[in-house]
Amino acid sequence: MTGRRGQAGGVADGAGGAGGAGAAAAASGEGAASGEGAASGEGAGRGHITSLEGIPALSLDAISSVAYGPEAMLVVLATAGAGALAKIEPITIAIVVLLVILVFSYRQVIEAFPDGGGCYAVSKANLGAGASRLGAASLVVDYVLTVAVSISAGVAALVSAFPALGPDSLIISLGFLALLTALNLRGIATSARTFLLPTAVFIAGIYVVIVAGLFRSHPAPGAGIHAAAVPKVAAAVGVLLLLKAFAAGCSALTGVEAIANDVPAFRAPQARRAMRTEVLLGGILGTMLLGLALLTVRFHVAPEASQTVLSQITGASVGRGAIYYVVDLSTTLILALAANTSFGGLPVLASLLARDNLVPHVFGLRADRPVYRYGVVVLAVLAGVLLVAVNANTNSLIPLFAIGVFTGFTLSQTGLVRHWHRERPPYWWARAALNGTGAAMTALSTIIFLVTKFTGGAWVVVIAIPALIFLFSRIARYYDDVGTELGLGATPGKPQPEGRLIVVMVATVSRMAESALATALSLGHEVVALSVQFDDERAATLQADWDRWRPGVPLVVLRPNTRSIATPVLEYLASAEVRDRKVMVLIPEVEPRKWRHRLLQNQRGSILADVLRRRSTAAVGRVPYHLTKD
Repeated sequence: MTGRRGQAGGVADGAGGAGGAGAAAAASGEGAASGEGAASGEGAGRGHITSLEGIPALSLDAISSVAYGPEAMLVVLATAGAGALAKIEPITIAIVVLLVILVFSYRQVIEAFPDGGGCYAVSKANLGAGASRLGAASLVVDYVLTVAVSISAGVAALVSAFPALGPDSLIISLGFLALLTALNLRGIATSARTFLLPTAVFIAGIYVVIVAGLFRSHPAPGAGIHAAAVPKVAAAVGVLLLLKAFAAGCSALTGVEAIANDVPAFRAPQARRAMRTEVLLGGILGTMLLGLALLTVRFHVAPEASQTVLSQITGASVGRGAIYYVVDLSTTLILALAANTSFGGLPVLASLLARDNLVPHVFGLRADRPVYRYGVVVLAVLAGVLLVAVNANTNSLIPLFAIGVFTGFTLSQTGLVRHWHRERPPYWWARAALNGTGAAMTALSTIIFLVTKFTGGAWVVVIAIPALIFLFSRIARYYDDVGTELGLGATPGKPQPEGRLIVVMVATVSRMAESALATALSLGHEVVALSVQFDDERAATLQADWDRWRPGVPLVVLRPNTRSIATPVLEYLASAEVRDRKVMVLIPEVEPRKWRHRLLQNQRGSILADVLRRRSTAAVGRVPYHLTKD
């Protein structure tokens, strides 16, 4: 059944011949081989990314999370009073431990599954179809939410600095989305190089803030923060509250999986470069989180409605001078650009799903540049609809955020435990223990997310993920049915020649008619020209010209009572002398040299072809007549 399904989409998506073969090749991940080559080589290298470029291309979601991850923890801890705020340090240590586990886990994912796909590929290989579809649906939801949350958060930060832009938040958000879409349609390497400078400025700025803060015992003069009195010995905090704070802070780990999902985007050796980027990401994110948590306690920072926690820490470390504004504006930009992580991950995931017949095979097609344009466009449309639905309000999106990706974390690491147990390489038990610990921690975080955020909007994700799984199942069933009906995977009988009637649509005697009739005569022995005429004079003129031309093909002129072209042709095909025969209808049409001249051509050929394909059993072909002069 797998073999038959793998072929079904190629036939269903194409028009037979080269078109069908191209669709099937694309769906199997090989469609771009002739045009793009492998990921290695000089030509492919220009369209792929280096280890360093992997940070802005695939890791901005994780890197930018330092702007809201620590604050999310403090908001939860603040409900227990100022004395509980010091707990951010041990909680951050626990999160960084989980980050280390995830980094090493996804290094193993990259090594074992270099074609990308992340948790989907791991789940498919080790946990079965049901788990892999759950992982895929979770990641799709998370990728869409990542785009919407990142852009809306970035615009919110911009509006905080320039309140006059508040009424235009949605328009600005959609503008950012359009810009990201355009950049990614040019290829992920282009977007990576575009984002490299702002990413470097942001990372360098955060490290300057941390280092400067470590040399201070008190906030900088004029920092403008209202310190909370955090005692050395924090007040007792309940386990549930600590777990909620831990789960909230784990939002800083979203995006860690994106590198493993898009390994093919890297230059050769792809797996090695991707693993290097994963470690680089873990080092940057882990040190940032630990440094900011330490400064949070040192400067007694508490969450405020008018100012973010990162803004307070920055002001306390470097004051309100030029460095402060560089960090603040770079934070705004990086938050908005963090959506690029999804543009790198979802299209590749969709291409793998297309190969497995879970989404339409069009998602497996790539352009001349190494980019899955259909995945990029659909992601942009879905994120745009979400932004419009919530009016670019970040607070409306946060309750939905991170559930999908933590589900993927859990499935990925559970799958690796199964993988090590089955393969049993040296020290497999140590690897399995590492992944098992990570799976337990991420599973706990997922449950806490669902419980604490369900009524706040997480119920939408609970509905969306099963809906996507159902959609995957229906699409897979369609390709199964097509494969069964076409007899794919079985040896067909010997083809037998059959007498086919070739019907050529003509309007006047012309060189285009001559070319179309020559094509028809090369395809079959019996050819008839068919013309639909609404005017008596034109019908008589055509018949006279035809008799004078004498092309050796009979002409049938239809004179309908309506102005429809398709209806009389359908009636002719259903007539007694034609309906029991195999029929092919050829529709000649002008093919201009310049694309803009297409607007000057009537669309009757395409309309007629569409109607005949839907409402008759005739094979339909469109015969272009290429103009040499315009």
